[in-house]
Amino acid sequence: MSPAPDLKNGLERALGELWQTPVEVSELGVATTGARRRNILFDATRKNETLPLVATIIPNPAMQVMAMTVEAASLRLAFDQGMPVPELHGVWEDPAYVGGPFFITSRIEGETIPRQILRLVEAEPSLGPRIARQCGEALAKLHAADPARAHPDVIRPGPGVSPIDQGITTLEALARDLLQPSPSFALGLQWLARHAPAPPDGLTLVHGDFRNGNLIVGSDGLRATLDWELTHLGDPMRDPAWLCQRMWRFRNDHLEVGGFGSRKELRAGYEAAGGTWREDAFHWWKVHGTLSWGLGLAGQARAHIDGVVPSIVMAASGRRVAELEYDLLRMIQRDYA
Repeated sequence: MSPAPDLKNGLERALGELWQTPVEVSELGVATTGARRRNILFDATRKNETLPLVATIIPNPAMQVMAMTVEAASLRLAFDQGMPVPELHGVWEDPAYVGGPFFITSRIEGETIPRQILRLVEAEPSLGPRIARQCGEALAKLHAADPARAHPDVIRPGPGVSPIDQGITTLEALARDLLQPSPSFALGLQWLARHAPAPPDGLTLVHGDFRNGNLIVGSDGLRATLDWELTHLGDPMRDPAWLCQRMWRFRNDHLEVGGFGSRKELRAGYEAAGGTWREDAFHWWKVHGTLSWGLGLAGQARAHIDGVVPSIVMAASGRRVAELEYDLLRMIQRDYA
């Protein structure tokens, strides 16, 4: 699949204005065509320097989760914290350049497709534990960022509301929008309310979608973290719990962390980098994440059915809802035996 012909001119104009020098764009290619955004790989030459870059574009306003300026600010803050992320070059909300809001980052080589990552791990057994530990280190660096440095418009709990309470309220709203009731999801909501852990000592910047599939990995391990559109201020344990969801293991269920490592290795990296691990909150957010993803998949399917976001990718999400109901019941069954 080739990018639109006018994309080259739009990128050249945007970067030329940013860098105040003529820019030539070449080697354009589409990296992914996901449900929400396009990632365009290209080279940009200014004077005698050629930079490998990526343009992340939101082609449909209905698919935009947050303003690109807010997402870009979180990415820049993570970079400043020393977390492995692509360097941000610029952000544009004006759709006139490439047909939608976008930002441009440096291009980091490596594997992003989960099964390709797991093949690397299979070929080099020591790589999986290393990645798990590096993931813990990366998250600890992110969570150490001063929340006051986050963009003013980044999502956060309201005054006097804990991330735990907000997490339950958000899922209750999603459950009300189901096309048909789910007894499994209703039971999961009851469990979350009954087993709520103590809130964290303070809010931290949370990636919100840190998982196998949003990572760039090479033979040396973790190279970068992608997709910052769900970043918010909340409970830091939400990130490692999301990484450990079963759906991100890609059939390697015996390796809890992304199908490549163990929780012990993830926790060791997190604590070694200064993070505070709360085991009860970790388990609670794992249950929350499973229920959240199940409701999210149902919502994506509904968006297609309602015509809000007509997309076969969104429609296909509905077929996995039963799988998440099953995962949820397995996670909470010990409390109802």
